[in-house]
Amino acid sequence: MAVDGAHLAVNPADLSDCKVVSGTFDDPAEGRCLLRIDSYAMTANNITYGRASGQLGYWEFFPFEGDYGRIPVWGFADVIATAHPEVEVGTRLYGFLPQSTHLEIVPGKVSPHGLVDMAEARQGKAPIYNQYAICSGDPLYRPEHEAMISLFRPLYTTSFLLDDFFRSKGFFGAEAVALTSASSKTALGMAHALKAGGTGDVTVVGLTSPANVDFVEGLGVYDRVVTYDALESIDAASLAYVDMAGNGDVRRALHQRYGDALKHACLVGGTHWTGRDRDVKDLPGPKPEFFFAPSYAQARIAEWGGGGFQKKLGTAWAGFLGDAAGWIEVVDKRGVEAAEAVYLETLWGEVAPSVGNITGMG
Repeated sequence: MAVDGAHLAVNPADLSDCKVVSGTFDDPAEGRCLLRIDSYAMTANNITYGRASGQLGYWEFFPFEGDYGRIPVWGFADVIATAHPEVEVGTRLYGFLPQSTHLEIVPGKVSPHGLVDMAEARQGKAPIYNQYAICSGDPLYRPEHEAMISLFRPLYTTSFLLDDFFRSKGFFGAEAVALTSASSKTALGMAHALKAGGTGDVTVVGLTSPANVDFVEGLGVYDRVVTYDALESIDAASLAYVDMAGNGDVRRALHQRYGDALKHACLVGGTHWTGRDRDVKDLPGPKPEFFFAPSYAQARIAEWGGGGFQKKLGTAWAGFLGDAAGWIEVVDKRGVEAAEAVYLETLWGEVAPSVGNITGMG
């Protein structure tokens, strides 16, 4: 029996050009399942997916008709119809989803803990994006933590990996590590991990806008908080930075200030997406290097084993979650109109760093 639903379609060439498109979802064919998407987080990270699509293919995970596409999100969904012998109706999943009311998947490698979507469009992509956790068998899952899981779990995995990466490199010999967009969830997660593990004599600096200083300082995860218009006040002879913002002006300012004393330039996100296309060629000092978390994760899984990786991540996540729950006010807004409004608010940077938006089109 077919069910009616909807998608939030976005123009890749102009992320502000979006529209709600109705759709019909048929009963799944053999070996497939139909999911009803319950809820998902909308954060600056999702805007980064839209901006980085040409490089990383985020638009390709959930193909759409015409010139529009669907920006991926992280959230929860329930199996409402199944033609797969190992997946039951009512199974609740967490993972990578489109901004839609429903999604058909092709489960493969089903275990008590999760499954892999073998849909054709998702083949050849980083495996981490194709894996769905089965909530009943997920050791990191608690029903009361769903909002925080959607908001932070995919981002915290990147935070965890960045912490490990910088430690493995001895912080590149820098006296300080600066994190741009210090109020962003990925930066907060990394700063928390750095503080929890200790950094010795290395100072962790949070770079943020004047409007967010009080919020960032109040969290206590940075040794120092510096505004973008006061970069000259960073008190360190050498520096490594992690660019969560993607703002070309800030990146150039850091390279011009430090030159060869800049030990490493790490590119991660694009929360300041409106400034990311500015000219950043011929920068003094080291060439910025892109950190692709899924590839680094696969390398660590190969070294530690899947169980070892999950144990390390789970321990770090538990410590982070206990603190982060007090940082964020979760705002839950559901429905087609609400989902579109939350997307646009996030796109234009109108969401306070203390707010975590949960939405859904159903």
